[in-house]
Amino acid sequence: MMFRRNSRKRVGLQGIALGLLAGLLAPSAYADMGYAVVPKQIIYPGQEIDAAQLQEVEVTNPNLAGGYASGIDQVMGKVSNRTLLPGRTIQLSALREPYAVKRGAPVRLTFSLGNMTISATGTPLDNAAVGDVIKVRNLDSGVTVSGTVMANGTVQVMAK
Repeated sequence: MMFRRNSRKRVGLQGIALGLLAGLLAPSAYADMGYAVVPKQIIYPGQEIDAAQLQEVEVTNPNLAGGYASGIDQVMGKVSNRTLLPGRTIQLSALREPYAVKRGAPVRLTFSLGNMTISATGTPLDNAAVGDVIKVRNLDSGVTVSGTVMANGTVQVMAK
């Protein structure tokens, strides 16, 4: 058999009216669903997100998958990994922190051991955000080292 027979009971107009009346009198099932952040315009990959591009809307779909931003502060200042469409929820996995160092742009390398600190200029081999471990080529010696990107834009070199 190619199709299944629909086994739903037929409901008359009286049953529909009672169902609608019960829905109006029942407490709202959507009252505790919260809010979601949606773009007002298309946001493209690599674009930094500004508060003027966003709005908070009340969630009314009980089947909406989780993992979406519920407040503008969760999204503002982040960078989009993919195209975000107007009116669609913004998944937190579609966002990243802005890069603190950019590939090819000079950065300050620092290495500390006890009271001794050595610094040099280097070139990152990749883009990276604060806390990321990246490889950087020392411009003086040509040696490639690994280090952690710091909040001030420097790279703290790791001991081997």
